[in-house]
Amino acid sequence: MGARARLRGAVDRLEPPPRAVDWSLFAFVVAEAITGLVSFTVGVPEGWPLFWLHRALGVGIVALLAWKLARVRQRLTDPGLWRRSTALSVLTLVAALGALATGIAWVFGLDVRLSYWTLLSVHVGFGLALVPLVGAHAATRFRLPRRVDFERRRTAVRYTVLLAAGAAMYRLQQGINDALDTAGSDRRFTGSQPRAGAGNGAFPITSWVADDPDPIDRDDYRLRVDGLVSAPVDLTAADLAADHEAELLLDCTSGWYTVQEWGGIRVGDLLEAAGGTATENADREPAYVRFTSVTGYRWSLPLDEARGALLATHVGGERLSHGHGAPARLVAPGRRGFQWVKWVTRVEVRSEYDLGQWVVTLVSGFD
Repeated sequence: MGARARLRGAVDRLEPPPRAVDWSLFAFVVAEAITGLVSFTVGVPEGWPLFWLHRALGVGIVALLAWKLARVRQRLTDPGLWRRSTALSVLTLVAALGALATGIAWVFGLDVRLSYWTLLSVHVGFGLALVPLVGAHAATRFRLPRRVDFERRRTAVRYTVLLAAGAAMYRLQQGINDALDTAGSDRRFTGSQPRAGAGNGAFPITSWVADDPDPIDRDDYRLRVDGLVSAPVDLTAADLAADHEAELLLDCTSGWYTVQEWGGIRVGDLLEAAGGTATENADREPAYVRFTSVTGYRWSLPLDEARGALLATHVGGERLSHGHGAPARLVAPGRRGFQWVKWVTRVEVRSEYDLGQWVVTLVSGFD
């Protein structure tokens, strides 16, 4: 038996039963979407396993999709076998190939912008569209999984090999990037690519969803510090003197990062200006600090973390531009860019976690 025949035999033995392939594809796509969305909140190197898992699942989807296409290729290529659901199948395939192609291109450093969208943003869009498409596609020929499709020891081996191969392929890709010195060789563990330089012009202006307010007049600007503090206070832009500087990394979920010298006032000093935190009763212990934008966008940090954060008025020695959040924006070390709230007009000490902030990220800026 030749080497090619042995390889084909090994691949055939790894292929799960058809029903297992279908359900595995659905499970892998859902897991891929979940790990991708959760990764948006991870900015510290200790979170690297989540990103490796996301990439390993992507390689697993490639293998599962190949097995699926090998089985159904005749139904797709023979017009006589087309059904009403075939159009949905093709649309699902396009979304899957789009997500895979843009993801692979991104890790090798291809950086193409489509209007305001980076290639990574397009990848996210394909991925989010793929989840309901795969669900709808599965519903057109719904068959419950059977124990016989998953219970054998070989099944565990198959999926272990799939994920291990995914991790190995990602490591190989990193090696190729380094060897060829491609544009993808200097990405962070998050996949973000560097933006060099200093000041406002060194990195892109991005906003989450629809946030696009008019410039704020510095003379009219007021920052309200209230909530569970002893003496709520309103501060002017002049009160937020850049008396504290720190070199910190901003990692944006649209696929870039930059290291800048940020200047402003520590949030801990802001709270002291409002008399420090206060406890009204035993049920309302100060625990979180919420930062709210002029657009209504908001994000909260645990109190101890917030004290060390910065309300920045300058970047790279320059006063912040409007697009970057002037007069003041949150600078939160270890957090992703969408959590660095721009155009902050209120800092509020709270006792409870703000679940509503997740909804606000999707609707703020819409009139």
